[in-house]
Formats: sequence, C-alpha cells, structure tokens
Amino acid sequence: MTYQYLLFDLDHTLLDFGAAEDVALTQLLEEERVSDIQAYKAYYIPMNQGLWRQLEQGKISKAELVESRFARLFAHFGLEKDGSYLAERYQHYLSQQGQTYPAAHHLLDSLIDLGYDLYAATNGLAPIQRGRLAASGLASYFTDIFISEELASQKPEKLFYEKIAKKIKQFDPSRALMIGDSLTADIAGGNRAQIDTLWYNPAASSNQSEIKPTYTVQNYDQILDLLTGLQ
Repeated sequence: MTYQYLLFDLDHTLLDFGAAEDVALTQLLEEERVSDIQAYKAYYIPMNQGLWRQLEQGKISKAELVESRFARLFAHFGLEKDGSYLAERYQHYLSQQGQTYPAAHHLLDSLIDLGYDLYAATNGLAPIQRGRLAASGLASYFTDIFISEELASQKPEKLFYEKIAKKIKQFDPSRALMIGDSLTADIAGGNRAQIDTLWYNPAASSNQSEIKPTYTVQNYDQILDLLTGLQ
C-alpha cells in the first residue's frame, strides 16, 4: 500500500497533553488561590477524561463539557464557581502550552522528506489547538489543520473524515492513513471512514476491543520504518 495523505492526531501522539494540562491547571489553580493543588488535579484529571469519553459517545455536548468541568471540580471541594469563567481562564493558559514529545519534529521532517503530505486531525477547541500548535513549532509541517470545533464534527464520527476529504484536493481515501493514540477516536473513526489506521501505542497496551487498527507501533522509529518500507 502506498500512502500520500497522513492524518495526524495531536494530543498524546505529537503534543504532550499531559505536560500541557499540568502546567495550565497549576496556573489556573494558583490564580484561584487553591492551597492543595495536587488534590484538585487528582480529582479533575479522571473526571475530565470521563467527560471526554461521554463526548465521544455522544452523551454530552462540547459546550456541556467545557462549561461544567471546572464548576464540578470546585463543587467537589465545597466551592461554588462560575464554570464558564474558569473555562476561559484555563483555555487561555492551555493555549500557550507547546510541549511536544521528543523527536516529534524529527519524525515530521523525515516524513516530509519522504514526500508525504501531512495534515493535523484533532478533536478539541480551535483557539487552544491552534495556539498550542503555534507554540510547539509544529504548525508549519501541516498542509492543513482540521479541528473538530471548526468542522462541527469530531472523531470518531464518519462525518469528521468526510469533511476532511472535501477539503483536501484530489483526496483518495485509499491513499490516506490516520495516525493516533486513541482506539475509540482515531482508529474507530478511521475504520468508519474506510481509511487505514495506525495505532500509536507507546505504552504497549493490549487491545481487547473490537476496534482493529491496520498497523500498531510503539515509537516514532517504527512509524518511520513502516512508512519508509511502504513506499
């Protein structure tokens, strides 16, 4: 199989969301004069992940997620806060975070040298994702950047990929590869759109689900070796 269009997930694939989230949360909680920051983080992170899973499953809307998560966080500790205001402050801090995984730049440089066309395909809020891409120095690698908020659709919805296909000139799904860390978003979405998928699985997690990627790798070298060999 010869690919031309590489659709890259961002968070947990190229961008280090964990590092970005930690800094942004610290800045927000310090601004709110929280004394036990670690306790707040310990509650917020799994709660937030659960909300994103509900969003992927269509159980809540993006607005519900964004506007409720910080109000829920502070309510857990007995405080009533304006969730919308806190969301704006958090988004401000998060949009400034450009942490990438080691060798992300080298991977993208190498793929461009091999002649691949690179695109970002990410769920998230547009100001945050565009701000982080700019801060990371990765934005210039991508021919175009597709963000769920701007497409009014999100992974794993088939519509997300259909809209991308319309925006890429002469797009051929048989020559496209979706690369990402999430089975339920990236891989399931690519499967629904009949696009081949590459599961980036650095933790070597077992896949007990019915979602099957075309390829599975554990590091960037394996991505590069695979795509070099497929040319």
